[in-house]
Amino acid sequence: MVARRIAPNRNDATPLYIQVANNLRNAITDGELEAGGALPSERALCELTGASRVTIRKAIEQLVEEGLLLRRQGSGTYLAPRIEQPGGDLTGFTADAEHRGDSSGSIWLVKSLSNPTSEEAEVLQLSPGAKVARLGRVRLANGEPLAIEHAVVPAHLLPPLDRIDKSLYAALDTTGNRPVSGDQRIRASLATPVEAGLLSIEAGSALLRIERRSYLADGTPVELTRSAYRGDRYDFITKLHEGADH
Repeated sequence: MVARRIAPNRNDATPLYIQVANNLRNAITDGELEAGGALPSERALCELTGASRVTIRKAIEQLVEEGLLLRRQGSGTYLAPRIEQPGGDLTGFTADAEHRGDSSGSIWLVKSLSNPTSEEAEVLQLSPGAKVARLGRVRLANGEPLAIEHAVVPAHLLPPLDRIDKSLYAALDTTGNRPVSGDQRIRASLATPVEAGLLSIEAGSALLRIERRSYLADGTPVELTRSAYRGDRYDFITKLHEGADH
């Protein structure tokens, strides 16, 4: 770590701890600090930057609140590891988390039946009078909020709502309606104040917005899910193959 890169500028009116937090955040983003690795001790950071212990501690607390740093009791402070998510797998949040060895959880925002919008009826190919289940929740891994997910699913494909717990796909599996194919679109965006509050990040933080449409083997639409994943925690990885024109 380059000391002058994270040291505050005392001629700048910005509070020193915010400067240090910003400089540390930039060092993390630029890969100068290894994801999952230990952060230098508060004493070492004081020596590197010339800042006080109080300034360093407040800067670290800021990045802990943002989820970029993790405190481990009796061990120190560590950079939060980034999650490498395969982009070509049709799996749900719960299965992905458990595959990594994490515990998954949810904070439910909505779980209800209603009439579809005109867009939803068209995407899901629903007949007049059909109902959809609206399943909105904050998705957690090891207690950390990582994504906001809003799924719309034809009600007749699902079991009763009170039987939908951690995994939507597991619930669909019980009725023989687990999807086997899908399309997914990802775009970059910024967190709104409401999204930031739900994800414990700052408003304007980077998000990855994902729209997923999945289907049964016969092409029947199963879901229209729109999610917002934390951009500071996720890398979506897609394997590439040589194109036909080569």
